[in-house]
Amino acid sequence: MENARETLQKAGKEDRFYIDKKYVKTACGTAYNAVLLALDGYLLIQGIEKKKGRKDIDFYKEAVSKIDKKLLNYVTEAYNSLHLFGYYDGSKDSRIILEGFDLAYVIIDKIKPAA
Repeated sequence: MENARETLQKAGKEDRFYIDKKYVKTACGTAYNAVLLALDGYLLIQGIEKKKGRKDIDFYKEAVSKIDKKLLNYVTEAYNSLHLFGYYDGSKDSRIILEGFDLAYVIIDKIKPAA
């Protein structure tokens, strides 16, 4: 997530919009991958192994829904904000992107093992 945050800062910002879409897309992709890596570890601890191959949001949604319905809302919205709007669409709206980052941090904090 730190790499994603640093990359997002490189995008520059004017009013509520980021300037360089390339950095926004890269940052969102990195943040989304951080969420998926965290979910992989969480699901493994819960006894659910990810199938081999590409990461598929439907797998994560189904697996998380069996464990924590509230967490599923966060995962779905992080997917929408970071992966769809930020990475694929290249949205430069800082409110959408920052909300996605906030959701990513909430997910990671909710599922990290207690110290």
